Amino acid sequence: MSNYKEIFVKTDKCTGCLTCKIACAVEHSETKSLFSAIRESPRPVSRVYVEWLPGNAKVPVLCRHCEEAPCLNACISGAISRSDTNAVITDAGKCIGCWTCVMVCPYGVIGRDQTLAKAFRCDRCPDREIPACVGACPTQALVYETVDGFSKTKRKTVSRELLTREGA
Repeated sequence: MSNYKEIFVKTDKCTGCLTCKIACAVEHSETKSLFSAIRESPRPVSRVYVEWLPGNAKVPVLCRHCEEAPCLNACISGAISRSDTNAVITDAGKCIGCWTCVMVCPYGVIGRDQTLAKAFRCDRCPDREIPACVGACPTQALVYETVDGFSKTKRKTVSRELLTREGA
């Protein structure tokens, strides 16, 4: 198992406040300032999508950086590659705007900038220790952790619930 970190979603903790979306857009802006970013052209866009589902459930959805990434294999211009931190990244300079990656993404999380005719996705904020969306989430619904670390924490939580019968 790899020691690369992933962004995990705790769906039961998301309140739909959209702080993750705002933090992501600001992080991907030229100025990296909320007050300046709203005046930038083109406007910065978030790579996080928050979906509202029946029953008032909210789910943050973002690039899963798949091990066998369909977008990476489908990209005809070679714009999509894997970084040294195992993130699937798009080189905007090579992207030709054919949207093949958008069509094959099983999660629907590759965005398209129609002004620049370029695809974009979550890049896990390579210049930050913790991705902006994770750091900004007030309820800790987003977690940046290794698979082993996340699984271990989840097992402990479930064990506590079973022991105290909170999950029943």
